[in-house]
Amino acid sequence: MSLTVQPDPVAELYRSHHGWLHGWLRRKLGCSDKAADLAHDTFLRVLARRPANALEQPRAYLGTIARGLLIDHWRRRELEQAWLDTLATLPEPQLPSLEERAILLETLHAIDRMLDGLKPAVRQAFLWAQLEGLSCPRIAERLGVSLATAERYVAQALRHCYALHFPA
Repeated sequence: MSLTVQPDPVAELYRSHHGWLHGWLRRKLGCSDKAADLAHDTFLRVLARRPANALEQPRAYLGTIARGLLIDHWRRRELEQAWLDTLATLPEPQLPSLEERAILLETLHAIDRMLDGLKPAVRQAFLWAQLEGLSCPRIAERLGVSLATAERYVAQALRHCYALHFPA
């Protein structure tokens, strides 16, 4: 009795395209180590999705996943820089401990991921309401929309966050 081993399509995809993907990411990031991390994450996503059939355009598929990861990477980097800029403005006695900084940064990342699914105007309305304490009439004025629209935006964002935090 002989066993026929079927080739793993993901392993073949990796063998055929990992070098190209790593090079493409390295050119985008200017860093071989970060490119290796994102290439790895790209293939982890492929493994999680396991395409049912052979891909007609494997590089386009990998590139789409990698572009999403790049956008996430750049957004995280911008958020971290904004956090560092904020810390730089605080007097020494008010600086949080290293542990508190790490917890706060992770919280900022979680909030960013939560708000990622919202339209920009809805996200902005929510952030103004929550972070600046703006009223809906003031939000409406800033966005150039009606009061009802501003109220709807804030409510939509709250429902979105609630649904993510307390899934049905």
